[in-house]
Amino acid sequence: MNDDQPRLSLLPVNSSPLERALDLGFARLLERIDPPFPELMNPLGTPLGFLPYLAADRGVGEWDAEASDLEKRLTISLSWQIQRQAGTRQALNHAVESMGFVPHVTAWYEQQPSAHPYTFDVHAVIGRSWSSGDHNRLIRRINAAKSERDQATITLVHQTRGSLALASASHGALSEAELFLCGALPSLDFDARLISTGFFQPYTINDYDLRAQP
Repeated sequence: MNDDQPRLSLLPVNSSPLERALDLGFARLLERIDPPFPELMNPLGTPLGFLPYLAADRGVGEWDAEASDLEKRLTISLSWQIQRQAGTRQALNHAVESMGFVPHVTAWYEQQPSAHPYTFDVHAVIGRSWSSGDHNRLIRRINAAKSERDQATITLVHQTRGSLALASASHGALSEAELFLCGALPSLDFDARLISTGFFQPYTINDYDLRAQP
């Protein structure tokens, strides 16, 4: 600030010379600092160390300090959309996308034949390595995004390449009865079936019978 320009102050007219000097000194110190906004409040551009504080500011309910940098930024950037659109298909899509997965949500009336009312299927396609506890975290996020009346079937589809594709080429398409994967996920005791031709491994969690574990 130029000394010739008038400077606004909140001090009363009867303030002492010391108070006015301190007010002027601190004002000039603050002028040397470049304002961090709006970059500081941008989840995609804020420093990594500020992400937990920004998550608290955005009201993020499910937070993993060990998650990747990308997942943390996605979680924060989508948190307001999930809260504003809770109970809708878009909120469920955002809940899956916030973990870096590709979502596909099918409502009960879109299924053939039609399923029970107020149920839906969520397919989450995972294109990265699987971490212990990811399934529990995904359930918690979908629980927060869905309406209270709804029930879901969650299918976790893990993309794979190589050996399964070669098996498909040698033996033809694999049917549901030809290959079973038992206990493939950590922390949960259930069976999963391979239902594609060699590029995906799906694991299904039905109607929240398997609740998120601590």
